[in-house]
Amino acid sequence: GVMMGTRTGDIDPGLIFYLVRELGMTVEEVEKLYYRQSGLLGVSGVSNDMRVIVEEAQRGNDRCELALEMFAYRVRSYIGSYAAAMGGLDAVVFTAGIGENSPDVRKLSCEGLGFLGLTVDDALNNAARGDAIISPPDSRAKALVVATNEERMIALDTVEIALIERLLAETPP
Repeated sequence: GVMMGTRTGDIDPGLIFYLVRELGMTVEEVEKLYYRQSGLLGVSGVSNDMRVIVEEAQRGNDRCELALEMFAYRVRSYIGSYAAAMGGLDAVVFTAGIGENSPDVRKLSCEGLGFLGLTVDDALNNAARGDAIISPPDSRAKALVVATNEERMIALDTVEIALIERLLAETPP
């Protein structure tokens, strides 16, 4: 998957063997490296928080620029691979912390995807707060920002489970 705050994302599995055999790392050290010292933190050398990385990249920090570019590249790669697997693209949804709050990441993640009909309108993207369409009206595929509402989903799932359990309890064997 895409790199995360402190986790690697997709890597060549051969790297594990290299770290153990050639650098003498233990399995525990490799695990710590992969899960707690990699990703945005490892590449940027500054933070696992995309807000900090974007700010530092804008100030000219080369490692933060690289972390931002790598993250957006991986998102683009996934958009492209899923579009190929599905035979096209109707929409891309940006959500959660980075997707909802980083116009820079959204823009970079969609760069070069015009051939799929996906473009981002800079003004709409920069103004997006909460649920929003950030693609121009004539864009074949839509780019959306959707606010995460985990509490609502938990509540809906709880109600569904309670109803199923009630129905099962009322159904004769």
